[in-house]
Amino acid sequence: MNKQMLDQQWDQLRQKYGAYLRLLEAIPANRYHTNPVPGMRTPAELVVQMSAAIVKDIAQGIALGEIRIEESMEARIVADMGTKMAVIAFARKCWSHANDAVDTIGEAQLNAMIDTPWNMRLRGWAGFNVLNDKFLQHYGQL
Repeated sequence: MNKQMLDQQWDQLRQKYGAYLRLLEAIPANRYHTNPVPGMRTPAELVVQMSAAIVKDIAQGIALGEIRIEESMEARIVADMGTKMAVIAFARKCWSHANDAVDTIGEAQLNAMIDTPWNMRLRGWAGFNVLNDKFLQHYGQL
């Protein structure tokens, strides 16, 4: 993958993320902190997982050379987001941070080996494949 291919892939994800944000707008405010499906995360928990741990953390990690996901922080983040508007603002902020990171990524980061929280090293470009796959997987849960 080169920078041009990354930009094309990122634009496709931007479009998917826009649809995701519209989906978040459609969820009733009183449903964000409820469990519509027993044993499944709440919509707010899914937003934190997808927007922070998947989109933001992976994009920033590729830019920095190491993907770090702080799952232990997720419950605290969710607890601090009491309203629908706060959840959506969080999702938008995560995209902004991820987009800023992607703007700094060049061929060196795409081809570099990076550490991941999944006990494996992979090339930066492969990290974007993981990001896309995980995004689609979680999107289907909402």
